[in-house]
Parts: sequence; structure tokens; C-alpha cells
Amino acid sequence: MSRALLIIDVQNEYFTGALQITHPAGHFERILKVMDAAVGRIPTVVIQHHSESENLPIFRKGTREWELHPEVAARPCDLRIEKSLPGSFTGTPLEEWLRARGIDTVTIAGYMTHMCCDTTARQAVHRGFKSEFLSDATGTLPLSNAGGQVTAEELQRSILAAQAQLLSEVLPSDRWLERL
Repeated sequence: MSRALLIIDVQNEYFTGALQITHPAGHFERILKVMDAAVGRIPTVVIQHHSESENLPIFRKGTREWELHPEVAARPCDLRIEKSLPGSFTGTPLEEWLRARGIDTVTIAGYMTHMCCDTTARQAVHRGFKSEFLSDATGTLPLSNAGGQVTAEELQRSILAAQAQLLSEVLPSDRWLERL
């Protein structure tokens, strides 16, 4: 197995902006821990989202909220890519980069569990990659919209359960670290 760690959208928007991540506790510290452990062992790809819509007030390129969290920005990575849709493969060089290095497995960490992490894992599987989904190094927030209302805990649990059904191997970061 040849794997790469994907750090998805760990940007200030989720800490000081409109979309503050609330669950699970300790998500950010575990993201940094897996990033640090990956250095010199497996490639790390840092992915950054930007909005192309003038009407959407989040992830506006060039703003403080769009920037990577300083702790993530300061850590080494092998590739940094930008995306404008939830899936990290859409319109980016990610697939080509992974294949050129013989990588067959992606490890998913970052934000938001129910949106960009979930979409990226599904895209990876559709492209023939295996997916490892870090249950405690991904994070989400409560939602209330026209589709309904759900707590962050309920949303995290439901996405992890869906991922574990035929898509990803869902595991906590400490168990993943043991594999390195």
C-alpha cells in the first residue's frame, strides 16, 4: 500500500469565520499530529478551497478567512492545490499527481466531514483509490437549513457510518498513526 495524506481545507474560515467547526473535540490538534507524523514517511497534500461566486461571502480568495490556518501553512507539504468545488479531484492536478507517484490509498483529514471530506473520499473511490477516513481528524458543525436541522455530533456520526459502508475505512487517528 502506498498512501498520501490529504489535508482538506484547514482554513481560517473554520476558526474565525462564518463556519466554525465544533465537533469532534480536539480535531485540529489531531490534524496537526497526523501532518507531523507524515513528514518523511508519506506525501502530504494540502488542499485549499476558494469560492468563485461573488454572492457567497465565504472562502473569498485573498481574505484572511480564505488563508490556511497558520499552523498548517507553516508545516511542510509535498503538494498544495486549490479547488473551487467540494471534491478535491475536480479541476485539480490531484489524481495525476497521485498516480505519477504510484499512490493507491488516500487518507482524509480536514474539514468539513460532511462536505469536502466526504466528497473527496467518494471521488477517490470512484477513481480506483482506497480511502482511509480519519474519524477524529475531520470535523463538522451543526446545520439548519431547508433540508432540516442536525447537530454536529449527529452529522459527524452519520457521515462516518455512510463512509464505512463500502467506501472508506473509517478509523481514529491514533490507529492510523500506528500503521506508519
